[in-house]
Amino acid sequence: MTHTCDALSHPGAPPPGQPCVMHQRWEHLLFLHWRVPADLLQPRLPPGLTLQSFDGSAWLGVVPFWMRRVRPRFLPCVPGISNFLELNLRTYVLGPNRTPGVWFFSLDANQTLAVTLARSLFKLPYQHAEMQSTAAPPPTSQDHPWIDFTSLRRGAAASERCSFHYRAHGPVRHASPGSLDHFLVERYRLYAWNPARQRLSAGRVAHAPYPLHDAQVTAGDDTLLALNGLPRTQRPPDHAAYAPGVDVKIYPLRLAKP
Repeated sequence: MTHTCDALSHPGAPPPGQPCVMHQRWEHLLFLHWRVPADLLQPRLPPGLTLQSFDGSAWLGVVPFWMRRVRPRFLPCVPGISNFLELNLRTYVLGPNRTPGVWFFSLDANQTLAVTLARSLFKLPYQHAEMQSTAAPPPTSQDHPWIDFTSLRRGAAASERCSFHYRAHGPVRHASPGSLDHFLVERYRLYAWNPARQRLSAGRVAHAPYPLHDAQVTAGDDTLLALNGLPRTQRPPDHAAYAPGVDVKIYPLRLAKP
């Protein structure tokens, strides 16, 4: 199947003439989303980005997941470096040319080299964190494993630990274009801001459409919002979904032009 490359569709092929710079696999993704007022987030975006809404609301997403087999295009995976954990806080935006994408308020990870390189090469707001995650074997072959995931950002108080306990629930599905699922998870462009150069860049990722499930979540709050200077919602998420994993290609940043 061939997918078109508009920003809310699946870019089934790499960008023409643009080789990827990195391969990754993302596993055990939990998508938790809250509706928030747009005027809470818009002042925190860099020049050139505008919040994108769905059903009249802006959305904040908290996404814990496992990074696996991370490697540059021409190099093999390296034990102790290529596998780590990540926890993101993100929202959804339109770029200078009205192309939808993701804006990350933070990306916490427990791999020092990954944090250093991502800050330097991709100008993304990565943070050092202590993280642990396990997948409990399901009791039967028909069940899904429970995922335990914890993250404590370096310098944060113990009370600011982010904890998640979740698993897939129900049958697999793919997000339908125009649905909330599609708006929140099927994103293939990110934006990054270089404060030294006052420059906005955009990067592409490519992967198959997410195989989604409903998420059964017994622990998963919005502590990460407070760590980023945002007020906590004090309520359960308005949307929760789980994806077992996708193989991903990462493409270089390019200047975001009008």
